[in-house]
Amino acid sequence: MSDRHRNSGRAGMTRRTLLGSATAVAAVAVTGVAAGPAAAAGQVAATAGSPPSTPARHGEVPAIWREFTRSPFTHPQIPYVGRAGLGGGAARLPRHRAVTDVRHHGAFAADGTTDCAPAINRAIAAAGRAGGGTVTIPPGTYRIDDLIRIGHSNVVLRGAGSGRTTLYATKNLTELIGAYGSRYGGDKSSWSWAGGLIWLAPTARLDSLVDAIRAKAWPFEGWTGNTRDAWQTLTTVEPARQGSWTVTVADASGLRPGALVLLRLADDADHTLLEHMSGGGPGPEAYSWDDKTKLTSYVPYEWPVRVARVRGRRVTLERPLPLDVRPEWDPRLTTHVEELTGSGVEGLTLEAVETPQSPHLLDKGYNGVVLQCAYDCWVDDVTVRHVDNGFGLVAASACTLRRTRVAGRGSHHPYFCREGSHDNLIEDFTIEERTVPAPAGTQLHGINVEGLSSYNVWSRGDMRMGTFDSHRGLPFANVRTDITVDNDGRHGGDASAGPLFGARFTHWNIRVTNGRAGLMRIDGLAPYSATVGVNEVTEFDQIDVPDFTGDLHARLELYGTTDAVRPRNLYEAQRGL
Repeated sequence: MSDRHRNSGRAGMTRRTLLGSATAVAAVAVTGVAAGPAAAAGQVAATAGSPPSTPARHGEVPAIWREFTRSPFTHPQIPYVGRAGLGGGAARLPRHRAVTDVRHHGAFAADGTTDCAPAINRAIAAAGRAGGGTVTIPPGTYRIDDLIRIGHSNVVLRGAGSGRTTLYATKNLTELIGAYGSRYGGDKSSWSWAGGLIWLAPTARLDSLVDAIRAKAWPFEGWTGNTRDAWQTLTTVEPARQGSWTVTVADASGLRPGALVLLRLADDADHTLLEHMSGGGPGPEAYSWDDKTKLTSYVPYEWPVRVARVRGRRVTLERPLPLDVRPEWDPRLTTHVEELTGSGVEGLTLEAVETPQSPHLLDKGYNGVVLQCAYDCWVDDVTVRHVDNGFGLVAASACTLRRTRVAGRGSHHPYFCREGSHDNLIEDFTIEERTVPAPAGTQLHGINVEGLSSYNVWSRGDMRMGTFDSHRGLPFANVRTDITVDNDGRHGGDASAGPLFGARFTHWNIRVTNGRAGLMRIDGLAPYSATVGVNEVTEFDQIDVPDFTGDLHARLELYGTTDAVRPRNLYEAQRGL
């Protein structure tokens, strides 16, 4: 048994105990209705920082869920994430017809010795020119000495399964593209949080990023280009409330159903937009925003969304508004760089040549799969091994990562979600325990979210190491649900990036095997948050204090229970409403 499992803070709780408990109740239906009067009688609701008043039993419906069902789009602590993921949370991923096989383009040697990256990229480009389709990779190990680019919409790269098709990557992004410094200065490597050896991004956008990196003009990475000026106004928007599905615009002539637009919200001199993202009130009003220069560089907030319907000046969106729309924030719908949509990666393992993990923030770029400026894209049945950073969402929205796994020698960010990524779904994910000890000077985060990213969901996870890495940059309205975690990672984030949490973070049915509280129980840290159905935990190792003063208006319910809360998966229950 490792030293991590001898920690006295674990109070005898083991992963086997928790996983066994989870299995025992897995057959119970996910509903928002109590199964008889005992469930209602056994509710435990506590104010922030106080212990539960009575022991909880299995199958209990907390008061906060009943409240949510009455006002799902405007609840003060729980965000509505029932539309997160590809196609508004579609249960089935798209299936594009097969149009070519990598062997038709020269990838004959599935023996790990011949560079197959050119042939794979030729096959992907051919599918793009044909208007889309699936590129198949038969079983075997294919050496790649370059990154794999998916830059055309409706193109899928599909292996024979993560246990049968392997891409063996021999080089890192520093070797392939060049050193990538930080736009905020210092000697950090941006490959520590950006870029992938399988990189899904629109061709023009990726080309512009590579050109900027090679010119050492460190870029912004999102929907409006390297200098955030690649957009035009389509129309201004009249005031509306968070949770509204329909807005009134000044001029709808440039809008059509199915079009992807950006909702753009700027801030005012008093930072009332950032205060609103934090829940408002005395705490955010008293917070010092002006010196948080990294955070303020993320503003304006840019939220991609498809237009569902246009009726005169009334425009219905495919998702409800994430925030209020107020005139002081100059709200408008705008254009953006061309998106990647309808593309995916399926059924393969990306294995990097095994090298020691680099010191913190100096990653060379043995990175896994990244989706950037992508909308309605996906990754399914994919494992990454021996990577610096595993799966990345960078200015990506409405994407689904399903049945993904991070394995091997240990990673800096097994999963990262940043640069204004919204409405994504990461489900059935696994972070394996590292196979070698962590070198001195390295860092492990876990499932990361930062940079004003919002309404993302992590569901049904098995985290054998890492933590819930709220990485500053005021992420808000994100959900982690039905996850077992050995909470041994640490969060990161520069002080100039501002608060760890904005409003409406929810941790729901979390099984903490080592009993460590940090970033799991958040009622003492996150404003207008909900911690529901978390087993008893204590503070040790990295301990944080709240960024905002005063009453956080946070909720703590069914604390000290394991798999007792019903519904057991918050995302799935919201989908069922």
